[in-house]
Amino acid sequence: MRCATLIVLTRGSGYLMAKIATGLALSGLIFVLAGVTATPAPAGSPNCVDGMRSGSACAVSVSQEFLAQKKRPRVVIYGRRSHPGPNAVRQCRSWLAREYRVSGPVIVPQMYCWWE
Repeated sequence: MRCATLIVLTRGSGYLMAKIATGLALSGLIFVLAGVTATPAPAGSPNCVDGMRSGSACAVSVSQEFLAQKKRPRVVIYGRRSHPGPNAVRQCRSWLAREYRVSGPVIVPQMYCWWE
């Protein structure tokens, strides 16, 4: 058996709709916050016992894990050792090479260039 509710909206029901929307937004926010605080701590964390969060020590270890995941390796790019002169000529060597891919072997162009 189906239960159906019928809400009749009239011209003055803007207040009711705003109240419903606010209630839904607040309940959604509470649901999200409850899910965030109820997530278990990582199993390998030494400060958290039996997968339960034990105070701020566990929260610190979890935040350190997130920071470790967001760190990017530092890439240092050094400039050229010598700059080509005004009469420098760019030399290139090109060839076709076979690459093995999932769809099968593919022939792709390759190129290596230098300044003289």
